[in-house]
Amino acid sequence: MKKQNAGVGTVIIKKYANRRLYNTESSSYITLDHLAAMTREGRDFKVVDAKTDEDITHNVLTQIIMEEEGRGAQPMLPVSFLRQLISMYGDSMQAMVPGYLEASMDSFRRNQAQFKSAVEGAFANSPFAEIAKRNMEMFDAATRAFETAAKSAAVTPNAEERGKDDEIAALKAELAKLHEKVEKLG
Repeated sequence: MKKQNAGVGTVIIKKYANRRLYNTESSSYITLDHLAAMTREGRDFKVVDAKTDEDITHNVLTQIIMEEEGRGAQPMLPVSFLRQLISMYGDSMQAMVPGYLEASMDSFRRNQAQFKSAVEGAFANSPFAEIAKRNMEMFDAATRAFETAAKSAAVTPNAEERGKDDEIAALKAELAKLHEKVEKLG
């Protein structure tokens, strides 16, 4: 459900040694908040080190997530998830995590609209309607944040990752079962 602006390519953002970000499309300095807004709008951008031309998009997106997590009254990433993610670094499964997270977010995004309507229908005209609406807004925010993070973390599949296609297929099947249950609630 990407809202990519038609006819607009990847915007190049230059990051200077003084940590300032320069949008080459608008010829103006911007902030991390501007990049977060661009991400929510579905704008594709690449952040490069102004001196070395090295692609540092992943680092900047991670920094945006850190700031978003720090400013929110209720963080989106649970501590248990963060602990599990950290424990995967250096593990033999590390190479599979980006592909798994990307597939999970793609699946979540595909089912989001159906899930949203099922939840709204289940709680319509009840005291839980407002709570359900707020929860769906949080799901929307999570999707936007993770779409970019997963996209930047994607790696080219190697033989080991292709061997995990069965595991991903099983996860998709589980998600389909959950989706059926949600539809029955609606």
